[in-house]
Amino acid sequence: MILVFLADGFEEIEALTPVDILRRAGFDVKTAAVGKPEGERVVTGSHGIPVTADARAEDFLGADRIPEAVVFPGGMPGAKHLDEDKTADAILARCAADETCVIGAICAAPMVLGHRGLLDGKRACCYPGFEKELRGAEVVPANSDAGRTVTDGRIVTGCGMGAATEFSLALLKILKGEDAAEALRSAVLAK
Repeated sequence: MILVFLADGFEEIEALTPVDILRRAGFDVKTAAVGKPEGERVVTGSHGIPVTADARAEDFLGADRIPEAVVFPGGMPGAKHLDEDKTADAILARCAADETCVIGAICAAPMVLGHRGLLDGKRACCYPGFEKELRGAEVVPANSDAGRTVTDGRIVTGCGMGAATEFSLALLKILKGEDAAEALRSAVLAK
């Protein structure tokens, strides 16, 4: 299972593109609403688009298995909400402790990883203006071709909404291999 966290103020394209790409590749992808009371799963994106998550993030706390991957979309104040949420933090900690779990963050959300020391000694990118939040990382400038999406080990970071497809395909490449990523890139006519 792959978890994509949704907090009020998330960037819609950055969240739903990985969901779409990874489901097309055959993965069980679940969206997890962050910061919602019991029974509430509707999360509103930064552009006012309501999305009904598959479950609340709390519903995945007791899961017996570690997710194959976790994805943190950007958008403001969505990324800030993710950074402050104890449930998302607990799931991320479990994932970070398991060397097989892939971790993805795009736009402002790589700050979540930086604040937890997960980028120490890693190359990473983010939306311009958030570089100082990527503590310990070798920051690749977002305005460079290399800075649109950066993969370092099992961590994938993306610079923003315009790189959402590249970011999603980079996640797929780690999870299922280069051939699967290239096949899907071709099938959806991505560059």
